[in-house]
Amino acid sequence: MTNTTDSTRIDPTPIGLLGGKVVLITGASRGIGAAAARLFAREGASVVLAARSAEALDRLVADVRADGGVADAVGLDLADRASIRAAVARVEDLHGRLDGAFNNGAAIQHPGPLDTTSDDDIDEQFAVNFRGHWTAMAAEAALMRRNGAGSGSIVNTSSIGSRRANPALPAYGAMKRALNSITETAAVSWARDGIRVNGITPGGTATEMIDAWEAATPGVIERMKSTIPLGRMAEPREIAEVAAWLLSDRASYVTGAMIPVDGGAGA
Repeated sequence: MTNTTDSTRIDPTPIGLLGGKVVLITGASRGIGAAAARLFAREGASVVLAARSAEALDRLVADVRADGGVADAVGLDLADRASIRAAVARVEDLHGRLDGAFNNGAAIQHPGPLDTTSDDDIDEQFAVNFRGHWTAMAAEAALMRRNGAGSGSIVNTSSIGSRRANPALPAYGAMKRALNSITETAAVSWARDGIRVNGITPGGTATEMIDAWEAATPGVIERMKSTIPLGRMAEPREIAEVAAWLLSDRASYVTGAMIPVDGGAGA
């Protein structure tokens, strides 16, 4: 992977932020999702990791368990609504309840201007980055209600590109902006059920997705870093830290928020 960060971060000591919680993570096989899997487990959660890559998930589950955590894997294709519902049902089979969900899975579009974006790209963006999250949220909330505990927390990964014009990734930005809308709507709709719904809007983060964008558009990483006041890309764990807080009881009065995690780039 391209070295897109400029500083070495100290890994904070776990404090049991998610102790006793069952948390589903989509897009868990790499990047922010994989970082979240490790972090949430260290913070005491029993994690269920969902993605298409069974081999990568199995390796991650083995790593989490070797570190003393509780983890299971389930196959998931966010473009397939039946697959999403089956993954949430698997959480119920494993644990009987769901306390938190980090909807982090996404598809990246081929970079290019709006008028050359293909119909296939638009369809994939709609299916994965919008409809997939809608389906996941509805299934997760239904299981949280069945818990009988009167509480739950959902966090959706959006993007800094949802907050402004996105000439390089127009379909991606549009679907992420739509995701912001349903995140806020769900927060209002499900508040009386005790379910909090929030989103995060990461900026440039050192993931495989950014590496793919760099390969297609050389120089994009340096251009991105030049717009970030902190002067570097985020590490995936830094994004996961914010999601962990939102999923925790420390954020008990936070719902309907879209929190920038972008090193000041959106300021």
